Order: sequence, then structure tokens, then C-alpha cells
Amino acid sequence: MLKVASTNIRFDNPADKPNDWAGRKELLTGLLNKFSPDIIGTQEGREPQLKDLESLLSAHKLIDLNREWIDERMYPCIFVNPKTIDVIDSGDIWLSETPFAAGSKSFESAFPRLCTWIQARVIETGKDFFYVNTHLDHVLGTTRKEQIQVLINEITKKNSLNLPVVLTGDFNESPSESVREVIEKDWQELYDPWQHLGRAEETSFHKFDGKNIDGSRIDWILVDKSFSVKTIQIVKDHEGEIYPSDHYPVFASFTY
Repeated sequence: MLKVASTNIRFDNPADKPNDWAGRKELLTGLLNKFSPDIIGTQEGREPQLKDLESLLSAHKLIDLNREWIDERMYPCIFVNPKTIDVIDSGDIWLSETPFAAGSKSFESAFPRLCTWIQARVIETGKDFFYVNTHLDHVLGTTRKEQIQVLINEITKKNSLNLPVVLTGDFNESPSESVREVIEKDWQELYDPWQHLGRAEETSFHKFDGKNIDGSRIDWILVDKSFSVKTIQIVKDHEGEIYPSDHYPVFASFTY
């Protein structure tokens, strides 16, 4: 079994009180620790917040050995349980015309955006796979389309062994828009477990109100057909007005 969690953790913004980072980090990490995933993909957050998150996770280590942190940048990150996942290689790819220039941006992106990846092995079975986590532009669909194409092109080069891919992230658009069209064209082996199980579409971004009736499912987990989905859920736990983030976490489990 491979258990994966994906969550936009929302940057540390004091104006969010009572849902600032200090007010909700225990709730978020409690949910993650309870689910006990093998891999966690997070979006948003700067280095101090992400190191704080690592300190609160009971079993997970942040994979950042090949990263030179830029103070003002927010990063998608990968946390793994080293007792179940062996990381063979890792890195960052900036979703721009210069993907290995840290902090670079193109395609009219509002901010520099990137993906982070690992080549990993399930210790119990010895099976290898590629895991990619990303956060796309929040403004323009044309920007997101270019960014996902950079991701696919560069990950394909990195994944020289053509290992099965797991892709998570905050894609900032619904599964019926252009990003998924690009993925389905170039990575036909990936499928959406949510749709595979016939789940009704739900909103994953809720602005700390728990509702956002105008929202959509912008947080996805996509997997290679080598993985058989067992469970997937958008986790809506909260404590009164306190939410783990302004996005609901997505938890899933697979056999490989």
C-alpha cells in the first residue's frame, strides 16, 4: 500500500487570524499524522514555515538536499517517511523558459512557480517510482498550460527509466480545463483516482469559510495506471472556525 497526502498549507499570513499558521498548524499536522502517509506533498509556505511543519510531523522528513532556499519564494515540498520510502534522487524544476534558474518565471506568471520531484523506492516491495509535486499560477490559464508543459518535458527527461509517475499539486483550475488536456495528451498513462471512482466534483479551495460555492476541485492527485486506487478523500475536518488551511487536504491510498 502507498499512502499519499497533498495539501496547500497556505503561507504564514498574520492577517488570517484566527486561521494564521500559529492558530491552525496543530490541526493540520494532527490530520497528517493520523493518516500517516508515506509521502506528503505540500504547496505554498516559505522555508521557516516548512521547517516548522517538519518539526511537527511525527515520522516525515523534508526533502530539500538539492535546494538553495530563496527567502521570499514559496515552495511546493515533499515530505517522506524514511521507514517506508527510500529517496534515490531529488530536485526542483522552475516552470519557466529557464527551468534550472532558481526563482525564474515566464509565461506572464504572477510569481515564479516550480515543481519538486523525487525518484523513490517503496522499501517493503522494492518497487521504484517518480513522485512530482507542484503549484501552478493562480491567474492565467494560458500560463498554467505553459507551466505544465515545462513540467512534463523536464520530468520526462529526468525519468530516464520511465518509472511510474505520481503527480500531486494545487493546479489552480478544475480537472475539466486546459492543464488536464495537456497532461492527457502527453502522459496518457496517468489517471485521476477521484474520477475513476465516480466521485461527485467538490470544492477543495474554501477561503477559510468551509464553503466557497463558486469553487472547484483544484487540488488533485494523479497516478500511473500501475497504481490501483483504494481510497481517496477530500478531508474536511475543522475545529469550529479553525481549518487546517484555506484548501482541504486530499488523502489517497494505492496498491502498486
